[in-house]
Amino acid sequence: MDHPTAAWQLTEDPQAFLDVVAGVLATDPVRATIVATTAQRLAARAARGEPAPDHPHWFAVARTADGEVAGAAMRTATMPPHQAHLMPMDPRLATSLADLLLARGEEVHAANGAQAPARAFLERVREQVGGEVGLARPTRLFELGTLVPPSRTPAGGPRPVTADEVDAAHGWFGGFVAAADAQAGREPGTTVALPPRDTVERRVADEKLWWWEVDGEPVSLVGFMGPALGVARIGPVFTPAPHRGRGYAGALVTHVSALLRDGGHRVCLFTDLENPVSNALYQRLGFEPVVDMGELRIAS
Repeated sequence: MDHPTAAWQLTEDPQAFLDVVAGVLATDPVRATIVATTAQRLAARAARGEPAPDHPHWFAVARTADGEVAGAAMRTATMPPHQAHLMPMDPRLATSLADLLLARGEEVHAANGAQAPARAFLERVREQVGGEVGLARPTRLFELGTLVPPSRTPAGGPRPVTADEVDAAHGWFGGFVAAADAQAGREPGTTVALPPRDTVERRVADEKLWWWEVDGEPVSLVGFMGPALGVARIGPVFTPAPHRGRGYAGALVTHVSALLRDGGHRVCLFTDLENPVSNALYQRLGFEPVVDMGELRIAS
């Protein structure tokens, strides 16, 4: 549908954003998982009276003259370069969003989400700041179809991470961040951000982080986000190098996925296309590709 004349409205209020776009996001909640879970999480934080983030952050909606939502985007990433996230939209709307941000002096040199609008957005920025737009981290969104448990269940079993293990779990997130880039052949820490400790603490309190444990020792970690609009997103999935190749991650992803599915939720996850091992694992478990996305950056 052609909406080149739709006008952008920016807000720092995640609930106000959801009030406008929830119906649109619900038409394709799997593709909208990042926007929906992020806005829902930040709205809950605001409702608890927690302070607003101290980094660049906003939610944006493009609406036609008759009020129809033609595009949605956000900038909420906690770590530099604080990339924007763009939902599928007419690339001309992505260009007009870039114009709006440039006019108010905002620097945004990275974007992810739907690749066509993300590239159009950054190409407009590049015209002003120079450099080249490139794909920093290609990803693929998968949704769980028929869950296929591994043919062999490894030793040990699953359990939620407990409140006295928050620091340990946060350390494992650090290991995941380093390994995610290293396994894909990138400089460690260049494209995957470490969440703050309080985020991990909240996920532990909500039983959204699970260990696979063998003889009292955690050997693999799996978490999830949401659910939002009926969709939960698996991540992170991390097994330290000494414990890899024994089926722990597959067994734990299966366990967490079954819990979510039994709760009535659709289950999805993102994979790094430069890490063939994880892509193969999830497809064996029954995850089916939905769409390719990725983070684009302007490099000088």
